[in-house]
Amino acid sequence: MSGGADSSTKHEKLFHRFFEIGIWLKGIDGLLEVLGGILFLIVSPVALNYYVLVFTQRDLHNWLGDKLDHWAANLHHGSKLIGGAYLLGNGVVKVFLAAGILRDKLWCYPAAIVVIGLFICLQIARLFLHFSIPMLTGTVIDIAIVLLIWREYRHVKSNASGH
Repeated sequence: MSGGADSSTKHEKLFHRFFEIGIWLKGIDGLLEVLGGILFLIVSPVALNYYVLVFTQRDLHNWLGDKLDHWAANLHHGSKLIGGAYLLGNGVVKVFLAAGILRDKLWCYPAAIVVIGLFICLQIARLFLHFSIPMLTGTVIDIAIVLLIWREYRHVKSNASGH
């Protein structure tokens, strides 16, 4: 019977490792969004367009490069402010929640589930309007992370209450 217990322990460790990786990825993603938001807000649309063109001409002669070129060429000041504020706000929230979870702040678990859940809803709505494989992939990963957070929250909460 100890084989079953060992298997259960291995599964718990594996799920915990996936949870940790997911939280670190969310935190790193948040940091990148904060940096991107700051750059978005301080770099002029003309300069941003120039840098995208230089970057895509050298390295990305593909679908992504074409999309970035088109996006940068059509960027105006209002879009830049909205995009920068969105990235900055989204990134700060992700970093804050990831740091709280990594520091075992119990209230951060349900907060992260709600916040990521809201972003999942926005992503699903966007998928219906403009389907893309990267957006679908990100949404599936976010759903997996929410499930891992829920699982870990139940585990941490039961350990905290002494069960």
